[in-house]
Amino acid sequence: MRGLRVFDRRPRTTAADTVIRLIASWCLSYPDDEVLERVELMRAALDELDDPRTTAALRQTVDHLAVGDPTVLRRDYTELFDLSKRHTLYLSYWSDGDTRRRGTTLGEFKQAYRDSGFLVDLHGELPDHLPVVLEFSARVDPARGVELLEKHRAAVELIRFALLDSGSPYAGALGAVCATLPSPSPSDRAAAMALCAPTPTETVGLEPFDPRLLPIDPTRA
Repeated sequence: MRGLRVFDRRPRTTAADTVIRLIASWCLSYPDDEVLERVELMRAALDELDDPRTTAALRQTVDHLAVGDPTVLRRDYTELFDLSKRHTLYLSYWSDGDTRRRGTTLGEFKQAYRDSGFLVDLHGELPDHLPVVLEFSARVDPARGVELLEKHRAAVELIRFALLDSGSPYAGALGAVCATLPSPSPSDRAAAMALCAPTPTETVGLEPFDPRLLPIDPTRA
């Protein structure tokens, strides 16, 4: 039928997509020595990909890590992602805020990791931390990982728009990730907001010792 646009929402799991998500995971992680030592590896991997729609955007973030002073990179990362909720990489915050519902959402992430049959090292983060989700989708279970990213697509897009508004080079990594997902990106922030309910402002509660919020112990099955 003319004028009808049909999008295939089945998870994409091409080799190029998994490489892009893994590089994005590293780029969006705290820029410690281990991450910065991977910059040339990331550049080499991007050179091998014939996918300019995503590699150009992602290369902006990689280049930022390559030329930046490590001390400045770490300070700026902390200010951007850890000290400002406007750019937080914890996906459940965008949909649930600081509410009791967030505990359920975090439990869903952790259950998805357990259902994969692999031990997932959360690197000391909560299970909804975007770099963790991206690494899971690249190295463990691409199909399930894409399902998680699509389910929380609004959060991913809102982070992207916030980084674009700030002129941050990290926006390139978000843009690359979104380009690998099966559904199209929303055209603007309002369209992204429409993908999910407004973020609640209730602050009464995550249970501090809820086992769903604890990192998976990599030494135990």
